[in-house]
Order: sequence, then C-alpha cells, then structure tokens
Amino acid sequence: MRPMNARSAGKLTLWPGVGLVAANMIGAGVFLSTGFMAQSLSPGPILLAWAIGALLALAGARAYAEVARLVPRSGGEYRYLSELIHPSLGFVAGWASLLVGFSAPIAADALAAGEFARTVFPVLDRGWLVPVGHGHVPVSAAQLAGAALIVLLTAFHAVGLRTSARVQNGLVLVKALLLAGFVAVGLLYGQRSWPTWHAGAAGAGFPLAAFASGLFYIAFAFSGWNAAVYAAEEFDAPERTVPRAMMVGCLLVAALYLVVNFIFVANLTPADAAVVFRYDTDRVTLGHAVVARLLGPGSGAVMSLVTVLVFASAMSAMTFIGPRVTAAMAKDGYLPAALRCPDGKPPAAAIVLQGALALAILFTHPLRAILENLGAILIFFAALTAAGLFKVALAPGALDRPRAGALVAAGVHVAVALAMLVFGFVLSPGSLRWVAAAAVAGAAGWLLSRPRGQAAAPPAPAPGA
Repeated sequence: MRPMNARSAGKLTLWPGVGLVAANMIGAGVFLSTGFMAQSLSPGPILLAWAIGALLALAGARAYAEVARLVPRSGGEYRYLSELIHPSLGFVAGWASLLVGFSAPIAADALAAGEFARTVFPVLDRGWLVPVGHGHVPVSAAQLAGAALIVLLTAFHAVGLRTSARVQNGLVLVKALLLAGFVAVGLLYGQRSWPTWHAGAAGAGFPLAAFASGLFYIAFAFSGWNAAVYAAEEFDAPERTVPRAMMVGCLLVAALYLVVNFIFVANLTPADAAVVFRYDTDRVTLGHAVVARLLGPGSGAVMSLVTVLVFASAMSAMTFIGPRVTAAMAKDGYLPAALRCPDGKPPAAAIVLQGALALAILFTHPLRAILENLGAILIFFAALTAAGLFKVALAPGALDRPRAGALVAAGVHVAVALAMLVFGFVLSPGSLRWVAAAAVAGAAGWLLSRPRGQAAAPPAPAPGA
C-alpha cells in the first residue's frame, strides 16, 4: 500500500489543479458583463447578481466534487453521464465537449487575443486576401496571430506532460500577478466608497428581467469551475485532489470577481461602462476603462497586454484538458485508438486534433453567434451530470451513496440551470434548436459506433455497486 504522503511521479497535485480551474474560469466575461448590466441595474443589484453567481458556481462545484469522488476517472461529462445515467448521453456530451466546450472557445479566445495584440503591435493592423479555389478569402493579421498562438500552445502541450504542466503553471502565475496588479491599482488609486450612481428610471422598482438576464451572463463568466474533472486520472489521489481543486479554485475566483466588480462600479458610471458595446471594434474592456481613468490613457496598451495573457492562459488550460475527453472516448473504443492517452504521456494525437478543429473554426465561422447559441448545450450537460447524483442516491443496493450536502448543492444547481435554460430559450429560440440538433446527432453517432465501443470496453458498474 502506498504511504499517505507519497506522490505518484508526474502526477498533478492540488495547486496546479487550482490553477487549471482558475485559468479556465477567468476570461473576457468578467471584464465585460458588468458594463452591459450597468445600463439597467444599479451597483447594489449588480454586486448581488455576482454574489448569487458565485453561490451557483460553488453549488455546481460541490455537486461535481461528489461525482468526482464516486467516479475518479478522466473524461468529465462524457465519463460521468456514461456511468451515472446512460452511455448514449455520455457519448453526446463527449462530442459536445470536443466541438463546443473546447475547440470553439479556443478559437474565440485566439481571435480575441489577436485583436487585442493589435493595440500593442500596430503591425498586426492589416489583412490579406488568400486565394481559395476560384475566389479569395479575407484573412486578418489578428487571425494569423491567433492561429500562431493555437499552434504554439498545441505544440507545448503535445510534447510531454512535464512541459505541458510548466507552460500551464507559468501562464497561470503571470495572469494571477497581472490581475493582482489590477486589483491593487483599483483599490489604491480608485474610489473605495459605495458608488452613488443609479441606473434606470427612479422609483421604477426592482428590474427583475434585467437582473435575471445578468445572471445568465454571469453564469458564463463563472463557467470552467469543473475543469479539473476532465483530467482526473492525471492527478495524484484524484478522489481527493480533484474535488478540492474545484472548490478552492472556484472560491478564489469568486472572491476575485467580487473585488474586481466592486472596482468597476465604484470607478465607472453607466456612461463610462458603455465602452463594452464597442468591444468588437475598439477592443476596450472595463479593465481598460478603469486603468485609463486612474493612470492615464497611455496605460491602455499595458491593459491590452494583460488581456492577451488572460486569453492565452485560458486557451492553454482548454488545450490541456479538452483532449482528455477525446482520449477517454478512444480508450472506450468510440474513437480511433491513436487518440488514446499513453501512460505518463499527454494524448498528443487528441491535442493535435483539437488544435486543428480550433484552427478550422477560427478561419471559417462567426464565433460570437455560434458560442451564444451553443452555450446552452454546456449548461444542459452540467445539469444532467449533477442530476446523476440523485439516480445514484436512489439506486437499490448502492454501497457508496452521495452525501446530503452534495445532493442539496446538486438540487440548487439543477433548478437554477433549468430556469436559465427556459429563460434563454425564450430570449433566443435558436439555442433550443442547437441543443436538439446536438442531441440527435450525438445519439445517431452513438448508435453507429456502439458495437465497437461495447466490444472494447464493457459498461462500468454504477458507483458503489
């Protein structure tokens, strides 16, 4: 039996896991969402919405922590839904993770990083017409810069687990220091008293619809709290380390988000915060607006560099964890064996496949509209995974049942996720079609690949059975 203090060689430990979670969570959302909300919500409701978003993310993390304890294996929703509910749901979730959960966001972050790099390196402010077939396709320097970043990160993570971990940890450390610097500037040089501005008509009552809409955007800003579960088998003692990494990472990011958003509402009025509506063209976030106000316009380039590094860190984290889902599906026989994860090494072929998909999306798709529609798929599968705890709890003869606190957290997460999905479908009916299309396509793919998958890997017993 291994001593309690021994660590497996090459395995990830708690703090790299916390960094992985934080890197996935912290993206552009925290620097944009409050700008939109400030047009109809006052400071109190805005900060209340962020506090509720933090509680909801923690409820999801607590539910996933219990699932990770019962099923300490890599693959995320693919693995969990396959073992807790049914393999067909796991297969659909696996394809959603590959195409929606990782490849598309990597492409979006790469393009955004390229756009912000233009403010630091003016040479990127140009474009070309590339001949394709009988015509020409416009390609910007920002796209090429984003593509170069995808290729670079793909290469780093495919070389070896040690190099992959070092790159990821280095980017997380740099991002943490830069964000700490932003908080220090905001608290030392900015306003620290409660803001007095108000949004909307005076005496109009609590803007419930705007508040609910804000929660929907905040949920996206908090997404990524489940990052560690996708590479669970690469952690030392995953049944303990993965749950702790999710909870600690989510708590730290929640605290950071609350402080950062207090800085925003204390130093920017609704008119100032409206810069986020020019995000696509002017490449300005609330972070830019605050730093420019407190330190002068010349500091915008520094904030642009911070933003590029924030995107690069998020891309690195997704490049690390996304291929683990593909490798888990290959291990079970649902994908070619070449995509499996060798012992002690990263799944290089799966990493290259995901990088290729991200490059294809980068150059061919209008990313913003696609991600807005497909985000509902990720919420849907996370809610299904949390609901799987109730199936285990009610299973006859189960030897290891979910704990009561985890079931309460799962109930809260599932209820709020369903409310968000209904609200989102009402606002954007197209997202319902995307969820339905993904479910149908994934189910068809599972039926076609099922014989090989079942022959390669018999269904695993339910947790505790």
